[in-house]
Amino acid sequence: MTSIFSPAQPVLISDAPLLARLLISRVRAGFPSPAEDLGAQRIDLTQVLITHPQATFLLRAQGHSMMEAGIFDNDILVVNRAVTPRHKHIVVAVVDGEFTVKRLYQLNGRTKLQAANPTFPDIVPHDGQLLEVWGVVTACIKQFPA
Repeated sequence: MTSIFSPAQPVLISDAPLLARLLISRVRAGFPSPAEDLGAQRIDLTQVLITHPQATFLLRAQGHSMMEAGIFDNDILVVNRAVTPRHKHIVVAVVDGEFTVKRLYQLNGRTKLQAANPTFPDIVPHDGQLLEVWGVVTACIKQFPA
């Protein structure tokens, strides 16, 4: 699928393979090294990023509350609804009818959603407040200007 929608309109992942070339060698992010002969093979990105196609959605992140977790404004999140959310998972949750992405904190009977940016407060549900974990973020896709 070529379109990405806002969290209010998540898109189900297509079963069609998304093929790209995977180079056999790794690329250094530090000091350059002499180039190797690079071999290439086809890789299906849906097989790498998506384990449950019928339960996986793409959402576009908005805001800066998860920067220290490596999630930035406009990143594309791969969200799997088939994964059981656990303590420390990054999740998409619905709080009072609004989508948010945060780290799930569940310990000693306490549940809260933690931002990965110290300038944002934790979300601690109060009596009567509805907090639903909608899915678990399994990958973050970044796009850079070409």
